[in-house]
Amino acid sequence: MQSVNIAELIEQKVCLAIMGPTASGKSGLSMALAKHLPIEIISVDSALIYRGMDIGTAKPTLDEQVAVPHHLIDILEPTESYSAADFVEDVHELVKEIFLRGNLPVLAGGTMMYFNALQQGMAKLPSADETIRAKIHQAWQENPKAVHEQLKQVDPEAAERIHPNDPQRLIRALEVYELTGKPLTQLQKEGQQAGLSEFKLAKVALIPENRQKLHKQIELRFHEMLNNGFLKEAEKVFSSEGLRADLPAIRSVGYRQAWLFFAQQFDYETFVEKSIVATRQLAKRQITWLRKEQGLLVLDPFKTNVDDRVEAVLAYLSSLMKNA
Repeated sequence: MQSVNIAELIEQKVCLAIMGPTASGKSGLSMALAKHLPIEIISVDSALIYRGMDIGTAKPTLDEQVAVPHHLIDILEPTESYSAADFVEDVHELVKEIFLRGNLPVLAGGTMMYFNALQQGMAKLPSADETIRAKIHQAWQENPKAVHEQLKQVDPEAAERIHPNDPQRLIRALEVYELTGKPLTQLQKEGQQAGLSEFKLAKVALIPENRQKLHKQIELRFHEMLNNGFLKEAEKVFSSEGLRADLPAIRSVGYRQAWLFFAQQFDYETFVEKSIVATRQLAKRQITWLRKEQGLLVLDPFKTNVDDRVEAVLAYLSSLMKNA
């Protein structure tokens, strides 16, 4: 295996990012790298942050978390919210601490909004207002198109990029307008901050050329989750006081469909089908985002084995130092 100078990586403030669609093997590659490098893993996943949501998020096992330090996992209750701005702030603190321990930070996950916020910077936006958010969500449940039309009136640019069936972003855009009197698009342009300045990202993307193989992997993994007790886990999560359908935890793929199943809006077969379809749609969005990303080492998880991928990553890191 290729040798990597960790001290040099730390001196140059280089972090490794492992990106990819769901079920592409990001966690497996991260754990395999830990056999060759002193790493700590920072989760880039908007669902792994929630306690109790283990099976449905394919959360690293306790043994894995003991073997390799993991961060930003199990930090909130499902009733709580966590923004991209929170993520950016937490990552900057974690990276400093990990470097001081002489380890390499590895940012692994598929929440592309987090990666984008980290690299591009973010506008300073108001904190969430649960009263306003609940009001808009109620209106959206009654008539999504009318709520989207409302956004079109106050922020046509945001309405152009946000689909009527995307309640999370739709509600946030209208919430920001109600809180500030300014369109979200305007605030983003006015307050855009500089991107990464305190460290660099060496980016690796697991992108399968054969989409059908990824679809099959997604289907197999979801059935494995069901066999491992996903629905029992979801039912327990849903029993938490204060949980609502519009909270980010419940909007997570799989949990959203389970919520509707327990609300008797789906039968079991429909729940399974819609969960798999939603996961495939998520993977498609993730791949679309990755295709636009610059400066990637791209690896196909279905054309390489994990040892090949580890070797490629180690060689990539080593080459970055030679060219620094």
